[in-house]
Amino acid sequence: MADATLQHRAVRMVGRDPGEPHRSATPLELLFDLTFVVAFGTAADALAHGLAERHTGVAIGGFCFATFGVAWAWINFTWFASAYDTDDWIYRLTTMLQMAGVLLFALGLPAMFASLTEHAATLNNDVMVIGYVVMRVAMVLQWLRATRHDPSRRGAHGCYIVSIVVAQVLWCLLAFANLSIPLTFALMVVPMVIELGGPAVAERRFDGTPWHPHHIAERYGLMVIIALGEGLIGTMASLVALSGDGLTFDVGLLAFVGTALIFGLWWTYYAIPHGEILAAWRERSFGWGYGHILIFGSIVAMGAGLHVAAYFLEHESATSLTTTVAAVAVPTAIYLLFLYVLYAVFTRTIDPFHLILIGGSAVTIVLSLVLAASGIELAWSLAVLAVTPWITVLGYETVGYRHNAEVLEGSA
Repeated sequence: MADATLQHRAVRMVGRDPGEPHRSATPLELLFDLTFVVAFGTAADALAHGLAERHTGVAIGGFCFATFGVAWAWINFTWFASAYDTDDWIYRLTTMLQMAGVLLFALGLPAMFASLTEHAATLNNDVMVIGYVVMRVAMVLQWLRATRHDPSRRGAHGCYIVSIVVAQVLWCLLAFANLSIPLTFALMVVPMVIELGGPAVAERRFDGTPWHPHHIAERYGLMVIIALGEGLIGTMASLVALSGDGLTFDVGLLAFVGTALIFGLWWTYYAIPHGEILAAWRERSFGWGYGHILIFGSIVAMGAGLHVAAYFLEHESATSLTTTVAAVAVPTAIYLLFLYVLYAVFTRTIDPFHLILIGGSAVTIVLSLVLAASGIELAWSLAVLAVTPWITVLGYETVGYRHNAEVLEGSA
């Protein structure tokens, strides 16, 4: 066996083959993802506390900000890794530095949420920005290395580097400028646009990077599973809150309901052949990739809603039964609606049958809220809500798969 397969010596970062067969996620990528389990979990916990204490508006605003930061950091690394993963010692240590940055970013989330819920004069996101600086410095080092070894794509690399550096400088200025919270959030639009626009310009105006469509699809699917894990944690928290008197029918019902909801959402996501459509329409990847920020966020928020349900069962929540159910129902509705929209926009198709499925899903969501408003117990209201994703599952498995087949045939 060659030494190269046994020792992680430095190699040239010349770019991976975008058509490489059997490309899959690496153990390092899976380890990297674990830091985002912590980050998403911290954001979900803060959102749940905020909702339970009826700080609804600021909790949602802070969660959206946190979700963008967490998801964007993951997206940046994932697309770079798809194109330039060398798995040598330099790449590994640089990735470790990024992981440390993610943990620092997550460490700063509680202070940021506290500054919002306690109506502080300024936004306390200093630690978050420090963590982000660590991540972005590591990312710039990765791009500089790629520029040195793959000069044919220097234009794209330079665009990535400039956008990262400029946006990071602006994030730092906003963090330490002591501006009011509303003004800070308003000015954040500028670095956000730069962050999102840099990759779009790099990939479209220059030569782009050799990312692998099926690898990217697998990586995003794994992140969806991580986000769904928050729902399982929230379900377990509710079960613990309800099981004080031992194993009862309500405990069993809630266990089934939480699992059914998470499983149904998983099935709906994987009903879409993401890898195939990315390979067919590579030029549409930005809408797909960026749109997943909302997919990730809504799933994590749904998990936070199940945490709110646990607080409600423990009598530690100031929310009503209806609001508690809404904390789960609204993110579920956002996820399903945007999944349909993302599919329609990416494939440039509109299936009338999808409108029927969306309508059926809306009925069960509204019905769960009506039941809660009528005083029906939490477990039963959530049981009705859990039916929602299964409408799509049933529709896909009986009829909808044909539309997927037509889309894939049209892309050939």
